[in-house]
Amino acid sequence: MTDFTVLAERASALLDAHHQAKPVVLPTVWDAWSAGAMVEAGFTALTIGSHPLADSLGYADGENMPLEEALDGIARITSSVDVPVSADLESGYDTDAPDLIAGLLEAGAVGLNIEDTVHSAGRLRSAEEHAEYIGDLRRAADAQRVHVVINARTDVFKSPEGFPDPTAEVIRRLNLCAEAGADSVYPVAMPDTETLKRVVSEVPLPLNVTARPLEGAIPDGLGLVQLTEIGVKRVSFGPLLQATLRPQFAEVTRAWR
Repeated sequence: MTDFTVLAERASALLDAHHQAKPVVLPTVWDAWSAGAMVEAGFTALTIGSHPLADSLGYADGENMPLEEALDGIARITSSVDVPVSADLESGYDTDAPDLIAGLLEAGAVGLNIEDTVHSAGRLRSAEEHAEYIGDLRRAADAQRVHVVINARTDVFKSPEGFPDPTAEVIRRLNLCAEAGADSVYPVAMPDTETLKRVVSEVPLPLNVTARPLEGAIPDGLGLVQLTEIGVKRVSFGPLLQATLRPQFAEVTRAWR
């Protein structure tokens, strides 16, 4: 049975971590083994990436794995560690907000990424449509009395065609999501440091950047000190942690080939 008191406590801890002096670093995990390894390494919260989770189950990213399998994978991870866990649920799998939140909480996660790329339709949501869905998710979480930490993602920088000023569009979308009840924002494919600084200054919520574990954050290979100075509040790795580890398997087994 789901313990909503524990979930509420973990959600509160995850939210608080977004408002510290240094960015919260959420290693992106994909199974119980990787989650346990990251907790043993000293991390106090985790995020589950849709891409690495799909890879671990034999699916392509982009909502090609069934939602039920994604939630089962999330549940196996959350039951294996005693820390707050957020999960990437892509664009929501064409699922109504109350059902998505119910599934997320039943799986034991207390945060979620929601992006504006609708995979089933091959398009971006409009800014207003995305904000409306974020608002529906907030209301659904509030009804469960768990402040699920909603990380509102936009893919405008990944697909800038059709936007005369992609940066202005990103800022507009993220501010609408902030008004709708998001807790943090995630503009993927940030093009450069100056754009990052502008978005941080014009959006009132904690901002998430993607990092390559051995090369620094995107954009420009920024380190934790630089990100702190800019005002970034959250770092995750998307599929890049899993991808960075893949060559290590060849290295550690070199003597046996």
